[in-house]
This record gives sequence, C-alpha cells and structure tokens, in this order.
Amino acid sequence: MAKRPSTPVEDQPTAGTGRRELPLVALRETVIFPEMIVPLQVGREKSVNALNAAVAEGGPIALVTQRQAEQEEIDDPSELYSIGTLAKIAQVVQLQDGTVRAIVQGQGRLRVHGFSATDPYLRATIEELPDEVPDGLEVQALMRTVQAQIEQYVASGAPVPPEAAVAARNISEPGLLADMVAYSPDMSTEQRQELLETIDVAERLKLVSNFLAHQVEILELKGRIQSEVKSEMDKTQREYILREQLKAIQRELGEDDPQQAEINELREKVEAAGMPDEIKARAIKEVDRMSRIPSASPEVGVIRTYVDWLIGLPWDVSTVDQLNIREAARILDEDHYGLDKVKERILEYLAVRTLADEIRSPILAFVGPPGVGKTSLGKSIARAMGRKFVRMSLGGIHDEAEIRGHRRTYIGALPGRIIQSIKTAGTNNPVFMLDEVDKIGMDFRGDPSSALLEVLDPEQNNTFQDNYLEVPFDLSKTLFIATANLLDPIPPALRDRMEVVQLPGYTEQEKIGIGKRFLVPKQMTNHGLKPKHFEITDEAMTELVRSYTHEAGVRNLERELANVMRKVARQVAEGRKRKTVIDPKKLAALLGPQRFEYGELETEDQTGAATGLVVTEVGGDVIAIEVTRMEGREDFILTGQLGEVMRESARAGLSWTRAHAQELGIPRETFEKNTLHIHVPAGAIPKDGPSAGITMATAMVSALTGIPVRKDVAMTGEITLRGRVLPIGGLKSKILAAHLSGARTVILPRKNEKDLPDIPDEIRKSIKLILVDTMDQVLEAALRRKPKALAPEPPKVVKGNDQLDPDPEPQARVRRTNFPPTDQPPVVVRGA
Repeated sequence: MAKRPSTPVEDQPTAGTGRRELPLVALRETVIFPEMIVPLQVGREKSVNALNAAVAEGGPIALVTQRQAEQEEIDDPSELYSIGTLAKIAQVVQLQDGTVRAIVQGQGRLRVHGFSATDPYLRATIEELPDEVPDGLEVQALMRTVQAQIEQYVASGAPVPPEAAVAARNISEPGLLADMVAYSPDMSTEQRQELLETIDVAERLKLVSNFLAHQVEILELKGRIQSEVKSEMDKTQREYILREQLKAIQRELGEDDPQQAEINELREKVEAAGMPDEIKARAIKEVDRMSRIPSASPEVGVIRTYVDWLIGLPWDVSTVDQLNIREAARILDEDHYGLDKVKERILEYLAVRTLADEIRSPILAFVGPPGVGKTSLGKSIARAMGRKFVRMSLGGIHDEAEIRGHRRTYIGALPGRIIQSIKTAGTNNPVFMLDEVDKIGMDFRGDPSSALLEVLDPEQNNTFQDNYLEVPFDLSKTLFIATANLLDPIPPALRDRMEVVQLPGYTEQEKIGIGKRFLVPKQMTNHGLKPKHFEITDEAMTELVRSYTHEAGVRNLERELANVMRKVARQVAEGRKRKTVIDPKKLAALLGPQRFEYGELETEDQTGAATGLVVTEVGGDVIAIEVTRMEGREDFILTGQLGEVMRESARAGLSWTRAHAQELGIPRETFEKNTLHIHVPAGAIPKDGPSAGITMATAMVSALTGIPVRKDVAMTGEITLRGRVLPIGGLKSKILAAHLSGARTVILPRKNEKDLPDIPDEIRKSIKLILVDTMDQVLEAALRRKPKALAPEPPKVVKGNDQLDPDPEPQARVRRTNFPPTDQPPVVVRGA
C-alpha cells in the first residue's frame, strides 16, 4: 500500500528542489495541454483511485499519455511518455457503472522522474517545466505567421469552428497560441505529444507552423479535386441535355443522327468484307447490339473495335502465286548463294501448285547457326512466289495471349500477333516467318509453344480461333516458316508438325562467294564507294574469312568488310584519288593481327591426345582431348565442364579399354595402380554429347600404351561397350571444321555414309574420309602403330597344389570378342 503524507502534497517536496509526488492517471490516445479544459472518462481501477486520491488531497493530478494505447496495466515509467500535464480537477461525477467522469483543466507541463508507488494507484515523482520564451523579434514574427496560417486553415474548410481564427488573433502569449493548434482534429496523438514535449516556445511555434502549412496544402488540393469532379459532372449533364436536344431537332428535320449514320456505315462494310456467312451473322448481331446502346456508353467503343477487326481481316483476299518455276529459281539464286536443299523444296512446292489448285501449305522449319540467312531466305521465298511477307519474332515470349490474344472481357483486349500480322499483310496467304521458335519461354501466364500447335498443324489451322475474335479464321493458305538455331529446345509435339530443313554453316568457298557477290557490293553502296575507289583481291577475301571471322554464317564477315570500307571511305573523303586495292598485307594493316586460327591440330604426333569434332551454335569446331595417367586408385578424373552424356561416353570408352587390355598390350595392374585424368580444353565452355566417345577412347589407349596418335587425324563417333561405333549428327559442319583446321584424315561411323552427299565436292576431294564400324578399326587408322597384345596368362592355382587342367586342344580355342565379327574392312572415301 502507498503511504499517504499527513500534510498536503504541495508541502511535501521530495529530495531535490522543484520535485514532488502526485497521483498519476495514464491516458489512452489523449494528450492534455495547459489551459485546455477536457472531460475525461476514467474506468480503470488505478486511474479511478488516483482521481479520488487527488480529490481527497485537494491538489492537482498528473496526466501522462501511455505509449501503447492497448496496454491495460502500467507498471513501469518507461511505458509512459516522459512529459505530461499538471492538471486541476474541476468536477468529478461517479457513474453507476463504477466509472468516473471528470472535468480537468491543464495548468502546465511536467516531467515524470519515476514511480513512488504503483498500488492502489500510480504515484509519481514529477517536476514542473515552465515555458522557455527566447527574447527578440523572432517569437513575434512566428506568432503572426501562425495566426495567419490558422486563418487560412479555417478558410480552407478545416474541421474546426470559424471562431478559432478570431480566438487566435486575441491570444498574446506565444506558448498558449502554439498549444491552441493541438485542438485541430487533423493532428495525430504522436504529433500532439511531440508538441507537448517541445519546451522552447520558438521551436514549438515552428512545429505548428509546419503542421498548418502541410494541412493547408492538403485542404487546397482536396478543394481543387472536388471542384474538378463537380465541373466534370456538370459538363457531362450539359452534354447529355444538348445531345438529346440535337436528336430532337434532327428528327424534326428528317436527318439521321451521327450514331445511326455510323451504324449504317458499319453494316455496309460488313456486307462488303467477304466474311463467311456465320461470321457475317455474328458481326451484324454485334452491330445491332451497338445500335441499342447509348452512344455515351463505353461498351459502344468495345463493340466498334471488335467489328472493325472483323471487317479489316482479309477473309477472301489472296495474292496470285508466281508459278513460273524458272523465274522463281532465278530469284532464289539471285538473293542467296548455295542453300540448294531449301531452294529445291520451294520449287517442288510451286511445281505441285501448278498441277493442283488446292494444296495445303507446308510448315517448314529452317534450323541452323546464326548468320546463315534463315530470315532473309524467307523474304526471298515470298518474292519468288509473289506473296506478301510478314515476320513475327518469338524470342522471349512467355504469354500465351501473344499468340491467341486476350478475351474481350479484359479492358484494352486485342487479337494475338498471328491475327494482327495477317491483317497487316492484307492477304490470307502470306509467307509468315516465325523467327527464333527455339527461344520461346514458359511461365505462369501459359505456354506459347502449346498455342502454336494449332497454328502449325495443317489439319487444324483452317479453323484457327483467336480468343478475341471468337470466330474461326482459315490459316491453311498461309506458308509458315519457322527458324531456329537448335532443334533440341523445340517441344517434340511442335517439332513433329514441322518439316525440318537443316541449314549448316557455309564452307570457306561459299563464304568467299557470298562476300564477293553480295556483301562487297552491298557495303560499297552503304559507304558511298564506287569501283574506282575500292577493290579486294581473292587472297584478301580468303584471309578475311579464315583469320578474322569464326562463324558458321556471314554476319561477322559483313561486319569486318564494313570496318575495312569505313577506313577506305575516310581516305577517299580526305582526298585520296587512287583506287585502294586490299591484299592480305593491306588487310592486316587495316584490321590488325589475325584473330582466329583453325589450326587446332597438333604440330607433331602426341601420346595421350586426340582431336575430336563437335557442333556448336556457330557451326562445327575441333576440340583436343587430353589423357594422362598418374598413380592413384580412382578410375578416372574428368575436367573441362563436361555434360552428363559426355561423362558416360568417357566411362564407356574406359570400360572397353579395360575389357581389351590384353589385346592392346596393357598390363592388368596398370588399371589397379593408375588413375586416368581426361581433360577437354576451353574449360569455361560447357560441352556435352556422345560423339566424342571414340576420341576419348583413342586418347586413353594412346596414354596407356604409349603409342602416339597421328597429328593430322580428326574423328567423331559414339562408342558402345562392345566397341561398336554408332552414327552421329551434324556431319557436314564437323567435316567443314576439320577441313578448316587442316586435318587430312577424318574417321567417322560407317552408318553416316548416307550423309556424305551433303558435303561439297571440293571438301571431299581434299580430305581422306575413313568409315569404320568398330573401335579396332579406329585405332588402326588413328595410332602410329598397332598395339602389341600381351601373352596369355598362365593357369591359376585353385586349391592347394591342384591346378586347373590345361586346355587339351589349345588350337581349338576361339578368341572371345565383345562384338560380332565383321567382314567389312574400313572404307576409305576419296573424292566424289
């Protein structure tokens, strides 16, 4: 229990001057200021006891706001703000429900230094805080500013009585004027507490001045918004009345109103659009619905846009195909060098069109590395056939609505890009190029590749239905051509609907031909050069292709030609009169030293190193596979950022080598005491695929037997555990890479013999191609000499001194092999 003093509180100072103990009431979301008269509803037991104690003592009471309004019990001073108000109790009324209603008047600020008792009520040690009023004119200036702001605040529509501005003008005490602003309902509890805790009067006036300026700005903005809304509403009502009057006048004069004229115009366009009957009926129905809706309704714009899309589509507009096959062949040859397979396929389609009127357009897919002319080939096909050309890039598309469109229930909905492109073309049979189909994405918005299944299916695309149009459109007359760099990322279902045409990289001679025939004239025109200014020799063009570009296509070749011509153009602009002839020496002076080398082959025979052939996004390339053996008990170590398939090929090659160790002259203990480390250089580049199987196996055998591998031999092929050599893909690109690297011999699977006609004649004549079936044939062609087999192991002791019976007929033993014997020797292919 708290001990009450026997004398009045005013006469009981605590230790230290200016401090005393008073009953304390904790307030919830209420801040009392000096000179403020406020009614309080007190319900908590400790607060009621504190109020009764203050009345009994006949003295003031401390009113302090608590930090957390929802907190029920206060036991520590830290749960209250440190600054409160010393208040005089003017009236106390006991209510029937046990609560107390009191009217208090603030007298001054106080600081709480601690609790002297917490039961049955809070009793605190407080210190009164008088206002700190600085001398000078600053306070007077601040007072006038605040008074003016209060008047402006009231005039702007603040939720305070109008008399507040008059009362502020009559206040001469600066501290009281600042505290008066706390009456504003716009001020939060935290802002009021901050104002109460500001003892310096000048700072307090600045605080309320900032608050009033902010509130006035808010009120002015609010008034401006309300004024604009009211003005807009008045304008809408006025327009509606005038429009109705105009309609009445037009009816009296016998004239059609604008909406009816628009309806009639739409009907005429629908009739002339050439739509199928069921789609025309749908459009007429939408126009009728539009005529019954008030013109001010937003639905009118939605319907008008929909009908305009139906009218704008080329339902029965087609271009006439150019069926002159000779002329089409001339145009294709004029625009592109090589690419015989693609040209042949287009000419076959035109030939069939001349014999059959109705034929479904093929769905072609051009697959090849960047820069080989896939996109430009589509334009040439359109020109050769006399059709319009449209292109749609699919790279990075994640939303299915990009293909099928959005439903009309969405604001701002539009058809998909398929229908948009058809409308742009203006015909229903354009050449439609779907570029970068292998780079389509997929996320929560849908799978665009699944939406393409209907577009690219000749059996379904005659009734393609866009989500926005909700009516079928015939795409069967459109010639779709997809392009991709890689075939693997394309989903199988989509790949099955397309006729894949591989576009491998160009040979060196093809690049030289393209450069001289197409790129040089194009760049000369772009740079303003004429034949009298510039000439490039065949040797320089060969050097440019071989030493300054490393690609399957010709983009970098064109870029380097532009680089050369910019330098020549500068010389011409500076006044050079003589023709600039670019030879290899001049080329090096303009472009700097050589940037690429295809000579990745070893300069001499190496032990434990073999050259393989791979296919990348930019075409074929050669890789060196290195194997070294060292002491250890691991099977092998693989480095070079190899994929899982390539790792499995290495394990298959090692298993075959161990199984044939005796025939290869490798002691059995070699595998027990040594570890093979297999490394594929260019470790920063990921590598995968099974075609390096025979290369890794050859390098392992070379490292274990010490027999070097021929330096001029490159190879490709997948190996099985039985030593079979399986076929691989990308043969043309690999042979081109071997040719550019200087290889004289290429070992490849016999089952790839069917792909040899794709290789240009000049390449086949310059390289010795060896077709193999087994790993034994690979080693025979790749190693400098044949491994010498080990002698058979002696009989083993089984138990005690008993030995296995020797083979009674050693001459009858049959040599075991891990693959069926073949009578076909390696085939050497030379020339055509």
